[in-house]
Amino acid sequence: MLVSGRVQGVWFRESTRRRAIELGLRGWVRNTADGRVEAIFEGQCDLVAAALDFVREGPPHARVDAVELEDQTPGEKVAGFRVR
Repeated sequence: MLVSGRVQGVWFRESTRRRAIELGLRGWVRNTADGRVEAIFEGQCDLVAAALDFVREGPPHARVDAVELEDQTPGEKVAGFRVR
């Protein structure tokens, strides 16, 4: 997924990492050069949906303007959830 808005410099990645770990998801989150945040979530569908609900809202100082989603077939096996 790609999130646009005021999503860099507002603890978006760390908040997303914490929420994903709480949900038991695997994957990663990172800033992009164009000012967005990109993430991959792997796990049960209902738990991924809960993570996406969090991302659509964002942490307190963020402003989420849009979330672009793309379903993908899992590739490399990711252990845990981390900030890249």
